[in-house]
Amino acid sequence: MTAVSVTALTPGQLAMRTSIQKVATGPEYSKNLSQDEARAAMAQVLSDTADPVQTAVFFIALRMKRETADENKGVLQAIIDNAAITTAAVDEVLDIGDPYDGHSRGLPVVAFLPAVMAALGVPTISHGVELMGPKYGVTQRKVLRAAGKNVEFTPAQAAAQLAQSNIGWAYVDQSQFAPQLHGLTNLRARMIKRQVLTTVEVLVGPIRGRKQTHLLTGYVHKAYPPIYAELARFAGFDSAMVIRGVEGGVIPSLQQVAKLYSFHDKGPEQVEEIDPTTLGIMQESRAIPLPKDLVKTEGAGDAIANPYDIDAVAQRTAQVGLAALRGEAGPARDSLVYSAALCLRHLGRAKDLPTGADMARQILDSGKALAQFNAG
Repeated sequence: MTAVSVTALTPGQLAMRTSIQKVATGPEYSKNLSQDEARAAMAQVLSDTADPVQTAVFFIALRMKRETADENKGVLQAIIDNAAITTAAVDEVLDIGDPYDGHSRGLPVVAFLPAVMAALGVPTISHGVELMGPKYGVTQRKVLRAAGKNVEFTPAQAAAQLAQSNIGWAYVDQSQFAPQLHGLTNLRARMIKRQVLTTVEVLVGPIRGRKQTHLLTGYVHKAYPPIYAELARFAGFDSAMVIRGVEGGVIPSLQQVAKLYSFHDKGPEQVEEIDPTTLGIMQESRAIPLPKDLVKTEGAGDAIANPYDIDAVAQRTAQVGLAALRGEAGPARDSLVYSAALCLRHLGRAKDLPTGADMARQILDSGKALAQFNAG
């Protein structure tokens, strides 16, 4: 095997080599990267000349060492540098950053929340992928496609949807706004474990408002709210809500008190407890239960990956989501009401959560939310 001369490396290749030498030297001697170093290494990862072995070593070494705030910011900035960020012809945009690896323990109706918020006068974007590890759960893209929606909008087309008052919502896929990042999907699957990309990819913000852009995202582990809040400010979000949602999503438990971290005007985050019973929500399960007649796929045994036929679950999710948009009572409707109420209060459209919940119920029962969804 021919040795590689350091002098023959491009600046990007040299940046990657240097970064790996710093972060992959064991528990006692690994060093943290500066924001610029992490940005340069991630830029190389996204380039046409990236070595997949080095890419995997870089991500795993960061994970084993535990990423710092500067490393998170550097990786995120490199992704933003290479993404198609579009400003919609609206003053404000709500960005819903649900986990890209989807949901596996219930029916995730978050795909219908943008239409509800649009019907309430808030232009709303969501984004994601077809399938992503480590969970390989049901994603917004799969649910929307099962409901007959276009999941292949370019960023410009998605922004145009937001500017139409009778629509006001859109989904844009990572393959459209960050194709280089999306090109790492297969490598990420082969790496098995979570990488820094899982943390930062929901914060790219592919569609922005002319004046303000607000983030709604979720978490599971208690260490993440300050991380997401700091990254949201860094990425240019004017405000953010970081919710302890079911499976790390943006919809809180329907039967338990949850924590909500938020900030306005890029200021410090505040924390509060939210209780679904104060909105008149009384459910016996945390989320929309999986139908009992679902059949597990053959060979299912992965402790993380979804054990059911994903497309079948997506189809069921589309059915209950559309029923909720028609005003049908149940956990799907309550999920949309709860999340919409949180957003309305945060954005100053409702004075408190019960008022926001009433507004959401009215928009669902009137059929306007369904009309907005159908128009999109």
